[in-house]
Amino acid sequence: MIVAHTLQDLAHSIAGSCVTIGNFDGVHKGHQKLIEMACVRAKARGLVSVVVTFDPHPLRVLRADKTPPFITLTEQKIELISQYGPQVCLLLKFDMDMARLSPEEFVMKYLVDGLNMKELVIGYDYHLGKGRAGDFETLSQLGEKHGFTVDRLDPVSIDNAIVSSTRIRDLVQAGKVWPVRPLLGRFYQIKGEVVHGMNRGGKLLGFPTANLKLVDELFPKPGVYAIWVEVEGEPYMGVANIGKNPTFGNDALSVEAHLLDFSGDLYGTDIRVHFVQRIRDEKKFNGIDELKERIRTDVELGRQILSQPDAAIKLTRPYLGSGPDAG
Repeated sequence: MIVAHTLQDLAHSIAGSCVTIGNFDGVHKGHQKLIEMACVRAKARGLVSVVVTFDPHPLRVLRADKTPPFITLTEQKIELISQYGPQVCLLLKFDMDMARLSPEEFVMKYLVDGLNMKELVIGYDYHLGKGRAGDFETLSQLGEKHGFTVDRLDPVSIDNAIVSSTRIRDLVQAGKVWPVRPLLGRFYQIKGEVVHGMNRGGKLLGFPTANLKLVDELFPKPGVYAIWVEVEGEPYMGVANIGKNPTFGNDALSVEAHLLDFSGDLYGTDIRVHFVQRIRDEKKFNGIDELKERIRTDVELGRQILSQPDAAIKLTRPYLGSGPDAG
């Protein structure tokens, strides 16, 4: 997949395209079907499949003081988008100048003139342009005027409810990470560099932990979780504590992951933590011995959970190319 940040990066190299556009926060099952639909339509018509998305998320510009924590940071969003087959991802910088464009101005500048768009695929509730005026009907009228067709994907529902970024966010923040998997098609994950913590895990408790430098925005509810920890593409069973370590009187949020059946130095390494199931609330213990005994129980529960067939993890990391033959 070619990743471009401006139309100039593509150097007018696209003779005709099928485009889907959106914020794609989480790249959930609804987003995946939208991207796959655009790819199928592009292939059927001999067009280039293009995903257009934005950085920062438009809400960060339009409502900076009221934005929710986003499910995926930009790097992960692009990585996930690439897994569903588009040939090009155009990652546009969103600013107030772009926000002021009418639907027709945006469509003509970026999609028709910029990408030679012949077909547009949008989600059931997508709007673009100033005041969100560019709905399906408006875009269809623009298509008749400027020579492109518009397709709309119906809502994707799982467990009798529409898949949405808001639904996923609410579940994660409530600690309900297991029900998130079918909505994302994967476990919810965060990524971070392993940094030095308080040096209590191994030395004091006998359970060494990897302490993450937190860069993600969305974290599960404080507590203990069964997790998979991805180290250089290899998964390891683990148990994570999210919270403030009340037994030790901390006041800063931390994520500490204990890897089962792993030995090695992880300092300075980027790892991914995939949240599988919540084990318990975070709590304050009466002393070190009580805490150590509870950790032993958590580790055993984590191993039991992760040993179940439906808790298995499959890792895929696509190559993100940048040249004309990437795809």
